[in-house]
Amino acid sequence: MSDEFELDTGDLERRMDGAITNLRTEFASLRTGRASASMLEPVQVEAYGQMTPINQVGTVNVPEPRMVTINVWDKGLVNAVEKAIRNSGLGINPQMNGTIIMLPIPELNEERRRELTKVAAQYAENARVSVRNVRQDGMQQIKKAEKLAEDDQKFWESEVQEMTDKHIKAIDAALEAKQGEIMQV
Repeated sequence: MSDEFELDTGDLERRMDGAITNLRTEFASLRTGRASASMLEPVQVEAYGQMTPINQVGTVNVPEPRMVTINVWDKGLVNAVEKAIRNSGLGINPQMNGTIIMLPIPELNEERRRELTKVAAQYAENARVSVRNVRQDGMQQIKKAEKLAEDDQKFWESEVQEMTDKHIKAIDAALEAKQGEIMQV
């Protein structure tokens, strides 16, 4: 192989791994009918003049399979936390009990389950697009490399394609697992 060109496969791998990490974060925010503290991660609360993650204004607990509680540390923020949850689009109706906000997780009906599997599929497709964009970037680096023998070019292209296939397979497996979790009654 040529000594002049060395593709930074570590960078490509890291960027593809980032797409999968982002996908898992998005999947965690999807409600599956079971209580989970991670479902509140995307919720931001207007606190002290700025948007703050909900876990930085109170303690999030899961005392039972269908209940999430938030023990808000500052009494003045209880209403802001409740409002943020109502406006988050999670479809959960918070119940107040002093500084504790209880979130009963309702059963998902069949129609809502199907909608959530479609949302999960969309998240997965976005992750696939991200991985393919990284692949395209790698292929462009290979094409731009000067004085690269045809055999070397084919070698690097196959390395990038192999890495892409591995990450796409991981995305598909994560999607299948999430859809199974959503459809489970």
